[in-house]
Amino acid sequence: MLIRARLREAVPDSIFELWLAALKPRALIGDTLVITAPDEIRTWLADRCGDLLQACAASVLGPQTQIEIAAPGAALDDRPCATALATTPTGDDDAELHPKFTFDQFVIGDCNRFAHAAALSVAELPGQAYNPLFLYGPPGMGKTHLLHAIGNYVRTHGGGLRVRSTTAERFTNAFVAAVQTKGTEDFKAHFRETDVLLIDDVQFLQRKVKTEEEFFHTFNALHETGSQLVLTCDRLPADMAALEERLLERFQAGLVAELAPPDFATRLAILRKRVQHDCIDLPDEAALHAIAHRITANARTLEGALIRVVAFHSLTGRSIDAALAEKVLAGLYPAPKVVGRREPPTIDRIQELVCAAFEVTREELLSATRTSRVAWPRQLAMYLARQHTGASLPAIGEHFGGRNHTTVLYACRKAAQRLAADPTAQARVQDLERRLMQPPDDRSS
Repeated sequence: MLIRARLREAVPDSIFELWLAALKPRALIGDTLVITAPDEIRTWLADRCGDLLQACAASVLGPQTQIEIAAPGAALDDRPCATALATTPTGDDDAELHPKFTFDQFVIGDCNRFAHAAALSVAELPGQAYNPLFLYGPPGMGKTHLLHAIGNYVRTHGGGLRVRSTTAERFTNAFVAAVQTKGTEDFKAHFRETDVLLIDDVQFLQRKVKTEEEFFHTFNALHETGSQLVLTCDRLPADMAALEERLLERFQAGLVAELAPPDFATRLAILRKRVQHDCIDLPDEAALHAIAHRITANARTLEGALIRVVAFHSLTGRSIDAALAEKVLAGLYPAPKVVGRREPPTIDRIQELVCAAFEVTREELLSATRTSRVAWPRQLAMYLARQHTGASLPAIGEHFGGRNHTTVLYACRKAAQRLAADPTAQARVQDLERRLMQPPDDRSS
Protein backbone atom coordinates (compact mmCIF):
# COMPACT_ATOMS: atom_id res chain seq x y z
CA MET A 1 0.00 0.00 0.00
CA LEU A 2 1.21 3.51 -0.74
CA ILE A 3 2.72 5.57 2.04
CA ARG A 4 0.25 8.41 1.61
CA ALA A 5 -2.64 5.95 1.57
CA ARG A 6 -1.29 4.32 4.73
CA LEU A 7 -1.13 7.72 6.43
CA ARG A 8 -4.65 8.61 5.37
CA GLU A 9 -5.98 5.30 6.72
CA ALA A 10 -4.17 5.70 10.02
CA VAL A 11 -5.54 9.06 11.14
CA PRO A 12 -8.84 10.94 10.95
CA ASP A 13 -9.34 13.09 7.84
CA SER A 14 -9.09 16.27 9.88
CA ILE A 15 -5.65 15.32 11.23
CA PHE A 16 -4.44 14.24 7.81
CA GLU A 17 -5.53 17.46 6.11
CA LEU A 18 -4.17 19.66 8.89
CA TRP A 19 -0.77 18.06 9.47
CA LEU A 20 0.10 15.41 6.88
CA ALA A 21 -1.34 16.55 3.55
CA ALA A 22 1.49 19.09 3.15
CA LEU A 23 4.21 16.40 3.17
CA LYS A 24 6.02 15.98 -0.15
CA PRO A 25 8.60 13.36 -1.22
CA ARG A 26 11.95 14.93 -2.03
CA ALA A 27 14.58 12.23 -2.45
CA LEU A 28 15.48 8.64 -1.72
CA ILE A 29 19.13 8.65 -0.65
CA GLY A 30 20.24 5.12 0.07
CA ASP A 31 17.68 3.80 2.54
CA THR A 32 16.63 7.27 3.71
CA LEU A 33 13.41 8.75 2.38
CA VAL A 34 13.59 12.52 2.59
CA ILE A 35 10.27 14.30 2.79
CA THR A 36 9.69 18.02 3.09
CA ALA A 37 7.30 19.83 5.40
CA PRO A 38 6.54 23.54 5.96
CA ASP A 39 8.64 25.23 8.64
CA GLU A 40 5.69 25.86 10.95
CA ILE A 41 4.84 22.15 11.37
CA ARG A 42 8.17 20.39 10.71
CA THR A 43 9.30 20.18 14.35
CA TRP A 44 5.88 19.06 15.53
CA LEU A 45 5.78 16.33 12.88
CA ALA A 46 9.24 15.06 13.81
CA ASP A 47 8.31 14.92 17.51
CA ARG A 48 4.78 13.57 17.27
CA CYS A 49 4.55 11.67 13.98
CA GLY A 50 8.03 10.18 13.65
CA ASP A 51 6.95 6.66 14.60
CA LEU A 52 3.89 6.84 12.36
CA LEU A 53 5.87 8.01 9.34
CA GLN A 54 8.50 5.34 9.99
CA ALA A 55 5.91 2.57 10.21
CA CYS A 56 4.10 3.63 7.04
CA ALA A 57 7.32 4.06 5.05
CA ALA A 58 8.68 0.70 6.21
CA SER A 59 5.43 -1.02 5.26
CA VAL A 60 5.90 0.13 1.65
CA LEU A 61 9.64 0.48 1.07
CA GLY A 62 11.01 -2.12 3.47
CA PRO A 63 12.18 -2.35 7.09
CA GLN A 64 15.51 -0.68 6.39
CA THR A 65 13.84 2.58 5.40
CA GLN A 66 14.56 5.68 7.49
CA ILE A 67 12.65 8.96 7.42
CA GLU A 68 14.17 12.45 7.33
CA ILE A 69 11.96 15.54 7.44
CA ALA A 70 13.63 18.47 5.68
CA ALA A 71 12.80 22.08 4.87
CA PRO A 72 11.33 22.61 1.38
CA GLY A 73 14.42 24.44 0.12
CA ALA A 74 17.08 22.26 1.74
CA ALA A 75 20.00 21.26 -0.48
CA LEU A 76 20.18 17.50 -0.95
CA ASP A 77 22.16 15.01 -2.94
CA ASP A 78 18.94 14.23 -4.77
CA ARG A 79 17.82 11.10 -6.36
CA PRO A 80 14.30 12.09 -7.44
CA CYS A 81 11.56 10.27 -5.63
CA ALA A 82 8.46 12.09 -6.82
CA THR A 83 6.30 9.00 -6.53
CA ALA A 84 7.43 7.70 -3.15
CA LEU A 85 4.37 8.97 -1.32
CA ALA A 86 1.95 8.81 -4.20
CA THR A 87 2.54 5.75 -6.38
CA THR A 88 3.66 2.18 -6.34
CA PRO A 89 6.06 0.60 -8.86
CA THR A 90 4.26 -0.62 -11.97
CA GLY A 91 5.27 -1.68 -15.43
CA ASP A 92 3.58 -0.60 -18.62
CA ASP A 93 1.04 -3.41 -18.49
CA ASP A 94 1.85 -5.46 -15.42
CA ALA A 95 1.83 -5.01 -11.69
CA GLU A 96 5.46 -5.27 -10.56
CA LEU A 97 6.25 -7.72 -7.83
CA HIS A 98 6.04 -6.15 -4.40
CA PRO A 99 9.51 -6.46 -2.81
CA LYS A 100 8.18 -7.07 0.72
CA PHE A 101 5.95 -9.96 -0.39
CA THR A 102 8.44 -12.80 0.09
CA PHE A 103 8.27 -16.23 1.68
CA ASP A 104 10.42 -14.97 4.55
CA GLN A 105 7.83 -12.30 5.37
CA PHE A 106 4.84 -14.66 5.16
CA VAL A 107 3.47 -15.79 8.53
CA ILE A 108 2.58 -19.50 8.49
CA GLY A 109 -0.29 -20.91 10.54
CA ASP A 110 -2.76 -23.77 10.37
CA CYS A 111 -4.98 -21.53 8.24
CA ASN A 112 -2.47 -21.29 5.37
CA ARG A 113 0.21 -23.94 5.89
CA PHE A 114 -0.86 -26.10 2.93
CA ALA A 115 -1.15 -23.12 0.56
CA HIS A 116 2.29 -21.86 1.62
CA ALA A 117 3.88 -25.27 1.07
CA ALA A 118 2.27 -25.55 -2.38
CA ALA A 119 3.41 -22.05 -3.36
CA LEU A 120 6.98 -22.75 -2.24
CA SER A 121 7.03 -25.99 -4.22
CA VAL A 122 5.87 -24.15 -7.33
CA ALA A 123 8.50 -21.44 -6.83
CA GLU A 124 11.25 -24.04 -6.52
CA LEU A 125 10.07 -26.13 -9.50
CA PRO A 126 8.04 -23.94 -11.89
CA GLY A 127 5.97 -25.98 -14.32
CA GLN A 128 6.82 -29.25 -12.56
CA ALA A 129 5.17 -29.25 -9.14
CA TYR A 130 1.53 -28.14 -9.49
CA ASN A 131 0.31 -26.56 -12.68
CA PRO A 132 -1.83 -24.58 -12.43
CA LEU A 133 -1.76 -23.61 -8.76
CA PHE A 134 -5.09 -22.07 -7.74
CA LEU A 135 -5.08 -20.17 -4.42
CA TYR A 136 -8.44 -19.12 -3.03
CA GLY A 137 -9.84 -17.46 0.10
CA PRO A 138 -11.54 -14.27 1.30
CA PRO A 139 -9.80 -10.90 0.82
CA GLY A 140 -6.84 -10.18 3.07
CA MET A 141 -5.80 -13.80 3.69
CA GLY A 142 -2.42 -13.56 1.95
CA LYS A 143 -3.18 -14.80 -1.56
CA THR A 144 -1.47 -11.84 -3.25
CA HIS A 145 1.46 -12.16 -0.84
CA LEU A 146 2.05 -15.79 -1.87
CA LEU A 147 1.55 -14.92 -5.54
CA HIS A 148 4.24 -12.24 -5.40
CA ALA A 149 6.45 -14.42 -3.20
CA ILE A 150 6.51 -17.01 -5.98
CA GLY A 151 7.47 -14.35 -8.51
CA ASN A 152 10.17 -12.84 -6.29
CA TYR A 153 11.63 -16.28 -5.57
CA VAL A 154 11.74 -17.25 -9.25
CA ARG A 155 13.33 -13.96 -10.24
CA THR A 156 16.01 -14.44 -7.59
CA HIS A 157 16.66 -18.18 -7.87
CA GLY A 158 15.12 -19.17 -11.21
CA GLY A 159 18.19 -18.85 -13.38
CA GLY A 160 16.74 -16.18 -15.64
CA LEU A 161 13.21 -17.57 -15.99
CA ARG A 162 10.78 -14.89 -17.17
CA VAL A 163 8.03 -13.89 -14.75
CA ARG A 164 4.90 -11.95 -15.68
CA SER A 165 2.59 -10.70 -12.93
CA THR A 166 -0.73 -8.93 -13.38
CA THR A 167 -4.35 -8.93 -12.28
CA ALA A 168 -7.41 -10.17 -14.15
CA GLU A 169 -8.60 -6.57 -14.39
CA ARG A 170 -5.33 -5.38 -15.94
CA PHE A 171 -5.34 -8.37 -18.29
CA THR A 172 -8.86 -7.39 -19.39
CA ASN A 173 -7.96 -3.72 -19.87
CA ALA A 174 -4.85 -4.62 -21.85
CA PHE A 175 -6.84 -6.95 -24.08
CA VAL A 176 -9.53 -4.33 -24.77
CA ALA A 177 -6.86 -1.77 -25.61
CA ALA A 178 -5.12 -4.24 -27.91
CA VAL A 179 -8.35 -4.94 -29.80
CA GLN A 180 -9.04 -1.22 -30.20
CA THR A 181 -5.53 -0.47 -31.47
CA LYS A 182 -5.21 -3.66 -33.54
CA GLY A 183 -2.34 -4.80 -31.37
CA THR A 184 -3.58 -8.26 -30.44
CA GLU A 185 -0.45 -10.00 -31.72
CA ASP A 186 1.74 -7.91 -29.43
CA PHE A 187 -0.68 -8.61 -26.59
CA LYS A 188 -0.46 -12.36 -27.17
CA ALA A 189 3.33 -12.29 -27.31
CA HIS A 190 3.45 -10.21 -24.15
CA PHE A 191 1.56 -12.75 -22.05
CA ARG A 192 2.48 -16.00 -23.78
CA GLU A 193 6.24 -15.54 -24.07
CA THR A 194 6.90 -16.09 -20.39
CA ASP A 195 7.89 -18.94 -18.08
CA VAL A 196 5.73 -18.04 -15.08
CA LEU A 197 2.42 -16.20 -15.34
CA LEU A 198 0.87 -14.90 -12.14
CA ILE A 199 -2.75 -13.71 -12.30
CA ASP A 200 -4.45 -12.15 -9.28
CA ASP A 201 -8.23 -12.02 -8.71
CA VAL A 202 -9.38 -14.22 -11.61
CA GLN A 203 -13.00 -13.87 -10.44
CA PHE A 204 -13.05 -10.60 -12.42
CA LEU A 205 -12.90 -12.59 -15.66
CA GLN A 206 -16.54 -13.60 -15.18
CA ARG A 207 -19.05 -12.30 -17.73
CA LYS A 208 -16.28 -10.92 -19.98
CA VAL A 209 -16.83 -13.33 -22.85
CA LYS A 210 -14.12 -12.13 -25.24
CA THR A 211 -11.54 -11.79 -22.46
CA GLU A 212 -12.42 -15.26 -21.15
CA GLU A 213 -11.81 -16.71 -24.58
CA GLU A 214 -8.45 -14.96 -24.92
CA PHE A 215 -7.41 -16.05 -21.44
CA PHE A 216 -8.44 -19.63 -22.26
CA HIS A 217 -6.11 -19.65 -25.28
CA THR A 218 -3.32 -17.97 -23.28
CA PHE A 219 -3.72 -20.60 -20.56
CA ASN A 220 -3.52 -23.43 -23.09
CA ALA A 221 -0.53 -21.94 -24.89
CA LEU A 222 1.45 -21.60 -21.66
CA HIS A 223 0.42 -24.97 -20.28
CA GLU A 224 1.41 -26.76 -23.48
CA THR A 225 4.92 -25.28 -23.34
CA GLY A 226 5.38 -26.23 -19.67
CA SER A 227 5.12 -22.69 -18.35
CA GLN A 228 3.82 -22.28 -14.80
CA LEU A 229 0.47 -20.62 -14.08
CA VAL A 230 -0.55 -19.39 -10.64
CA LEU A 231 -4.02 -17.94 -10.09
CA THR A 232 -5.71 -16.37 -7.07
CA CYS A 233 -9.42 -15.98 -6.44
CA ASP A 234 -11.81 -15.10 -3.64
CA ARG A 235 -13.79 -18.31 -4.13
CA LEU A 236 -13.54 -21.91 -5.35
CA PRO A 237 -13.55 -22.49 -9.12
CA ALA A 238 -16.85 -24.37 -8.75
CA ASP A 239 -18.42 -21.23 -7.24
CA MET A 240 -17.79 -19.12 -10.36
CA ALA A 241 -20.92 -20.13 -12.22
CA ALA A 242 -20.62 -17.23 -14.66
CA LEU A 243 -17.26 -18.48 -15.97
CA GLU A 244 -17.05 -20.78 -18.99
CA GLU A 245 -17.02 -24.46 -18.10
CA ARG A 246 -13.89 -25.15 -20.12
CA LEU A 247 -11.99 -22.48 -18.18
CA LEU A 248 -13.23 -23.83 -14.85
CA GLU A 249 -11.96 -27.26 -15.85
CA ARG A 250 -8.51 -25.78 -16.50
CA PHE A 251 -8.51 -24.07 -13.08
CA GLN A 252 -9.38 -27.33 -11.31
CA ALA A 253 -6.91 -29.43 -13.28
CA GLY A 254 -3.99 -28.55 -11.01
CA LEU A 255 -3.85 -27.98 -7.27
CA VAL A 256 -6.51 -25.93 -5.47
CA ALA A 257 -5.36 -24.60 -2.07
CA GLU A 258 -7.33 -22.57 0.47
CA LEU A 259 -6.22 -19.70 2.71
CA ALA A 260 -8.61 -19.42 5.67
CA PRO A 261 -9.02 -16.71 8.33
CA PRO A 262 -6.12 -16.76 10.82
CA ASP A 263 -6.52 -18.12 14.35
CA PHE A 264 -5.38 -16.11 17.38
CA ALA A 265 -1.81 -17.46 17.39
CA THR A 266 -1.39 -16.65 13.69
CA ARG A 267 -2.88 -13.17 14.13
CA LEU A 268 -0.42 -12.49 16.94
CA ALA A 269 2.48 -13.76 14.81
CA ILE A 270 1.41 -11.47 11.96
CA LEU A 271 1.47 -8.47 14.29
CA ARG A 272 4.87 -9.45 15.69
CA LYS A 273 6.26 -9.73 12.19
CA ARG A 274 4.85 -6.32 11.26
CA VAL A 275 6.32 -4.70 14.40
CA GLN A 276 9.72 -6.16 13.56
CA HIS A 277 9.46 -5.27 9.87
CA ASP A 278 8.39 -1.67 10.53
CA CYS A 279 10.87 -1.13 13.39
CA ILE A 280 8.10 -0.12 15.81
CA ASP A 281 9.32 0.50 19.36
CA LEU A 282 7.05 -1.64 21.54
CA PRO A 283 7.64 -1.90 25.31
CA ASP A 284 5.69 -5.17 25.61
CA GLU A 285 3.16 -7.21 23.64
CA ALA A 286 0.02 -6.38 25.59
CA ALA A 287 -1.17 -4.07 22.80
CA LEU A 288 -0.63 -6.80 20.20
CA HIS A 289 -2.70 -9.24 22.23
CA ALA A 290 -5.49 -6.67 22.48
CA ILE A 291 -5.45 -6.13 18.70
CA ALA A 292 -5.29 -9.86 17.91
CA HIS A 293 -8.26 -10.57 20.20
CA ARG A 294 -10.36 -7.80 18.67
CA ILE A 295 -9.45 -8.14 14.96
CA THR A 296 -10.39 -11.59 13.68
CA ALA A 297 -11.07 -10.95 9.99
CA ASN A 298 -7.77 -10.96 8.11
CA ALA A 299 -4.13 -9.89 8.03
CA ARG A 300 -4.82 -6.69 6.12
CA THR A 301 -7.25 -5.43 8.77
CA LEU A 302 -4.80 -6.45 11.50
CA GLU A 303 -2.01 -4.37 9.97
CA GLY A 304 -4.34 -1.41 9.48
CA ALA A 305 -5.38 -1.60 13.14
CA LEU A 306 -1.73 -1.66 14.25
CA ILE A 307 -0.91 1.41 12.20
CA ARG A 308 -3.91 3.23 13.72
CA VAL A 309 -2.61 2.48 17.19
CA VAL A 310 0.87 3.69 16.21
CA ALA A 311 -0.70 6.85 14.76
CA PHE A 312 -2.57 7.59 17.98
CA HIS A 313 0.65 7.02 19.94
CA SER A 314 2.50 9.44 17.66
CA LEU A 315 -0.16 12.14 17.91
CA THR A 316 -0.78 11.95 21.66
CA GLY A 317 2.50 10.74 23.09
CA ARG A 318 0.74 7.91 24.97
CA SER A 319 2.65 4.65 25.29
CA ILE A 320 1.56 1.73 23.14
CA ASP A 321 -0.22 -0.63 25.54
CA ALA A 322 -3.41 -2.65 25.77
CA ALA A 323 -5.43 0.30 27.08
CA LEU A 324 -4.41 2.48 24.12
CA ALA A 325 -5.21 -0.29 21.64
CA GLU A 326 -8.66 -0.83 23.15
CA LYS A 327 -9.40 2.91 23.10
CA VAL A 328 -8.33 3.37 19.47
CA LEU A 329 -10.10 0.29 18.13
CA ALA A 330 -13.28 0.29 20.21
CA GLY A 331 -15.36 2.43 17.84
CA LEU A 332 -14.07 0.91 14.59
CA TYR A 333 -13.84 -2.76 15.47
CA PRO A 334 -16.42 -3.96 18.04
CA ALA A 335 -15.20 -6.75 20.28
CA PRO A 336 -16.13 -10.13 18.77
CA LYS A 337 -19.04 -11.92 20.40
CA VAL A 338 -18.24 -15.46 21.42
CA VAL A 339 -21.35 -17.47 22.26
CA GLY A 340 -21.16 -19.12 25.65
CA ARG A 341 -17.92 -17.37 26.59
CA ARG A 342 -17.97 -15.22 29.77
CA GLU A 343 -14.29 -14.43 30.27
CA PRO A 344 -11.01 -14.45 28.30
CA PRO A 345 -8.32 -17.08 28.96
CA THR A 346 -6.41 -16.48 32.18
CA ILE A 347 -3.00 -17.62 33.37
CA ASP A 348 -4.65 -19.45 36.27
CA ARG A 349 -6.87 -21.39 33.86
CA ILE A 350 -3.83 -22.26 31.69
CA GLN A 351 -1.93 -23.52 34.75
CA GLU A 352 -4.95 -25.57 35.80
CA LEU A 353 -5.22 -27.25 32.40
CA VAL A 354 -1.49 -27.93 32.09
CA CYS A 355 -1.27 -29.39 35.59
CA ALA A 356 -4.17 -31.74 34.86
CA ALA A 357 -2.79 -32.77 31.46
CA PHE A 358 0.72 -33.56 32.76
CA GLU A 359 -0.26 -34.76 36.23
CA VAL A 360 1.83 -32.23 38.12
CA THR A 361 0.72 -30.06 41.00
CA ARG A 362 0.53 -26.28 40.85
CA GLU A 363 3.21 -26.16 43.58
CA GLU A 364 5.54 -28.19 41.36
CA LEU A 365 4.75 -25.99 38.36
CA LEU A 366 5.72 -22.86 40.29
CA SER A 367 8.71 -24.40 42.06
CA ALA A 368 12.40 -24.16 41.16
CA THR A 369 12.73 -27.82 40.20
CA ARG A 370 14.17 -28.43 36.72
CA THR A 371 13.36 -32.09 36.22
CA SER A 372 12.03 -32.85 32.75
CA ARG A 373 8.72 -34.04 34.25
CA VAL A 374 8.05 -30.47 35.44
CA ALA A 375 10.23 -28.27 33.18
CA TRP A 376 8.36 -29.05 29.96
CA PRO A 377 4.86 -28.43 31.37
CA ARG A 378 6.12 -25.18 32.92
CA GLN A 379 7.60 -24.00 29.61
CA LEU A 380 4.44 -24.94 27.79
CA ALA A 381 2.24 -23.11 30.30
CA MET A 382 4.32 -19.95 29.92
CA TYR A 383 4.11 -20.30 26.13
CA LEU A 384 0.32 -20.64 26.24
CA ALA A 385 0.07 -17.66 28.60
CA ARG A 386 2.00 -15.54 26.15
CA GLN A 387 -0.06 -16.74 23.20
CA HIS A 388 -3.53 -16.47 24.72
CA THR A 389 -3.50 -13.70 27.32
CA GLY A 390 -2.66 -10.03 27.16
CA ALA A 391 -0.20 -10.34 30.04
CA SER A 392 3.29 -8.94 29.66
CA LEU A 393 6.37 -11.12 30.15
CA PRO A 394 7.01 -9.74 33.68
CA ALA A 395 3.35 -10.34 34.58
CA ILE A 396 3.57 -13.95 33.39
CA GLY A 397 6.75 -14.40 35.41
CA GLU A 398 4.97 -13.20 38.55
CA HIS A 399 2.35 -15.91 38.06
CA PHE A 400 5.11 -18.54 37.82
CA GLY A 401 6.80 -18.09 41.15
CA GLY A 402 8.24 -14.62 40.61
CA ARG A 403 10.42 -15.46 37.61
CA ASN A 404 11.82 -12.58 35.54
CA HIS A 405 10.87 -11.75 31.96
CA THR A 406 14.11 -13.23 30.54
CA THR A 407 13.24 -16.63 32.01
CA VAL A 408 9.73 -16.43 30.57
CA LEU A 409 11.05 -15.48 27.12
CA TYR A 410 13.54 -18.37 27.21
CA ALA A 411 10.78 -20.80 28.20
CA CYS A 412 8.54 -19.59 25.35
CA ARG A 413 11.34 -20.02 22.83
CA LYS A 414 12.15 -23.53 24.05
CA ALA A 415 8.48 -24.49 23.87
CA ALA A 416 8.14 -23.07 20.35
CA GLN A 417 11.21 -25.01 19.19
CA ARG A 418 9.87 -28.27 20.60
CA LEU A 419 6.42 -27.72 19.10
CA ALA A 420 7.96 -27.08 15.67
CA ALA A 421 9.78 -30.43 15.76
CA ASP A 422 7.48 -32.71 17.79
CA PRO A 423 4.07 -33.70 16.29
CA THR A 424 3.03 -35.35 19.57
CA ALA A 425 3.63 -32.11 21.45
CA GLN A 426 1.71 -30.20 18.76
CA ALA A 427 -1.30 -32.49 19.19
CA ARG A 428 -1.25 -32.07 22.96
CA VAL A 429 -1.10 -28.27 22.64
CA GLN A 430 -4.01 -28.27 20.20
CA ASP A 431 -6.06 -30.25 22.72
CA LEU A 432 -5.11 -27.82 25.52
CA GLU A 433 -6.02 -24.83 23.36
CA ARG A 434 -9.37 -26.40 22.51
CA ARG A 435 -10.12 -26.86 26.19
CA LEU A 436 -8.90 -23.35 26.96
CA MET A 437 -11.36 -21.86 24.48
CA GLN A 438 -14.35 -23.91 25.63
CA PRO A 439 -17.22 -21.99 27.26
CA PRO A 440 -17.38 -22.58 31.01
CA ASP A 441 -20.52 -24.77 30.71
CA ASP A 442 -18.72 -27.15 28.32
CA ARG A 443 -15.49 -27.61 30.27
CA SER A 444 -16.43 -30.97 31.64
CA SER A 445 -16.46 -32.53 28.21
